[in-house]
Amino acid sequence: MSALDPRHALAERLGLEVPAPRFSSPDEVAHLLAGVDYLPSRDITAVTFLADRLAKPILVEGPAGTGKTALADAVARASGARLIRLQCYEGLDESKALYEWNYRKQLLRIQAGRREEESTTWRELEEDIFSDDFLLTRPLLEAITAPDPVVLLIDEVDRVEIETEALLLEILSEYQVSIPELGTVKARQIPMVFLTSNATRELSEALKRRCVFLHVGYPDPEREREIVLTRVPGISGQLATQIAQMVFSLRQMNLRKAPSVSETLDWARTLVILGHDELGPEVAAETLHVLLKFQSDIAAAHEALLQGD
Repeated sequence: MSALDPRHALAERLGLEVPAPRFSSPDEVAHLLAGVDYLPSRDITAVTFLADRLAKPILVEGPAGTGKTALADAVARASGARLIRLQCYEGLDESKALYEWNYRKQLLRIQAGRREEESTTWRELEEDIFSDDFLLTRPLLEAITAPDPVVLLIDEVDRVEIETEALLLEILSEYQVSIPELGTVKARQIPMVFLTSNATRELSEALKRRCVFLHVGYPDPEREREIVLTRVPGISGQLATQIAQMVFSLRQMNLRKAPSVSETLDWARTLVILGHDELGPEVAAETLHVLLKFQSDIAAAHEALLQGD
């Protein structure tokens, strides 16, 4: 393998064995993802393949409900890796993202040490309680120290503060963690990393620079039809086509919340459960509450249906 290979260079810097590529080509990515019922676009397969070969995280941006989180889960299942998820939120700190000490267990150990017949020095006790046995690993530390293949999902990274984003950046750049009581904990393997963002705030240039960027938008009607046929057992091709076309039309309207792919699937399942084989205006009007989540949007859709749009 060439020393110019990014995976080789990163593994050499970390002192790890060079990982084998997860995918041999974008076509293989598409085939494996389809095997776990995720139908990717060409952009998704190309970026996933390149991110693996470049040993870079993937920053996935796009509207909520377009399958960003599902992509990481599908890649994990398709590649036989374990998915580790860090759900981001305002106020997320190091103790929830990286590690913390099991204070209750440490206290019990200290109390037990005081009751022991043999005298135990504080130094010996301190070395004991600040060991791996008392360390609670959180998603970031768990991902880099796991012995098995891992896909790390950092979900909704745009929700965290700049300080926490800087912490994520450090971990994803160095793949090691400095724990004052233990020293430096280095990665045992290089996980494949997905960071998702709904673009509620602008992410730092430093974070973007270290990632391969992927925008996941709403699928076109043909691809959404295929998604519906794949994910909704028992649905007819005609109904799947009508659903995809109507959802596409609704997304062109000025709605408070455009229907997501997951809501499209819920609507399709609802229509199948109700025994419908085709989607007429009356059937659509009666079930729009499954697809749309604001009364103003439902009213606007009703009006469009009455006008035959």
